[in-house]
Amino acid sequence: MTTALSSELSALPADLQSRLTKLGFRAPDLEGWAASVGKGRDLRNRLIGDVAAPAKDDVDDAATAGSGEHARLAQQGLDCLKRGQLALCVLAGGMATRMGSVVKALVEALPAADGKPAQTFLDLRLREREVLSERAGKEIPLWLMTSEATDGPIRAALGDRLGKNVETFLQCASLRLTESGTLFRDEAGEPDVYATGHGDLPAALRKSGLLDRFLEERGRGAATSPGEPPYVWIANLDNLGASIDESILGYHVEHGTSLTVELVDKVEGDRGGIPIRWNGRPIVAEEFRLPVGFDPTTVRVFNTNTFLISAAALAAVGDEFTYVEVEKTVGGKKAIQFERLLGEITTMVPTRFLRVPRSGPTSRFLPVKDVPELERRRSEIDAALRARGIL
Repeated sequence: MTTALSSELSALPADLQSRLTKLGFRAPDLEGWAASVGKGRDLRNRLIGDVAAPAKDDVDDAATAGSGEHARLAQQGLDCLKRGQLALCVLAGGMATRMGSVVKALVEALPAADGKPAQTFLDLRLREREVLSERAGKEIPLWLMTSEATDGPIRAALGDRLGKNVETFLQCASLRLTESGTLFRDEAGEPDVYATGHGDLPAALRKSGLLDRFLEERGRGAATSPGEPPYVWIANLDNLGASIDESILGYHVEHGTSLTVELVDKVEGDRGGIPIRWNGRPIVAEEFRLPVGFDPTTVRVFNTNTFLISAAALAAVGDEFTYVEVEKTVGGKKAIQFERLLGEITTMVPTRFLRVPRSGPTSRFLPVKDVPELERRRSEIDAALRARGIL
């Protein structure tokens, strides 16, 4: 049966259809989502099944800096880096709206000081890669997941640094809907394209070929054989605390688990993902995904969106992600969009949780969502990066 939406999609200009196809858009997906709009967003987004707080032994504590355990794990991690078995993947997509529509990667994270120029978030991620590559004696690949809104400016800023070891790849995109399930249109009457979330990462990496090439070059060793398989470190662009840490890499290698998720102690105002047990297995879930009646305040740790995963396990992740329904205000009008969340990867890959420091120069959680938060955090970012030799 032809619907109003299917007619609209058929009538899209050829250049827009081609653009969307390159960005992983599939019309049947959008039509399926549209059929559910207005039929219980809250119910659609919530997990079904048994949900409980994490078990006591689900969350390990990271080794304390200066301890013998920390030194031992750091050596294991450094050995892994020396074998060239790690790639850094930084989430740098979205729609570039949080910083006044300036691409966050190019925002000055640290101002000019002591005769040295200001450094952007991108500069500091590049410096991190450079420092760790020098320490390991091996080039660490840096992959930046960008969106249509951020890819051009980031690639221009990278210039001749783009190449085999520093590359960008595009996340996916779709079209916003109205509350009646038809295409949402902007002020010019055009369909409104948006990026579909950090959960695009596995599909976007597959499409780019970067992950397959990394596996072919570095091997596909079994995850149970420490030191053999390659790994991917995934972190938000704006959390400069989530730099590559040899001791955490050593922890991941030693335990042989496919996926390690970094957590921090929860503080007042935290809203986002938490570890839970869903049908008996440890996963990360956003608060709006929890069943009605489950009290998220009973879980006193918080997801940082920093993941360390076996490259082979990441390559094996399919498209089973749940697309959650989200309401946005665009140009003063309500719009509906469907997104996938990277934390959902924990529902598909065996997972361990590691609690890491949140304060001081060892802090691994220094997120920056807007300009006021950046102003507050600059001294913390500076201290953390100096302690790690990145500055």
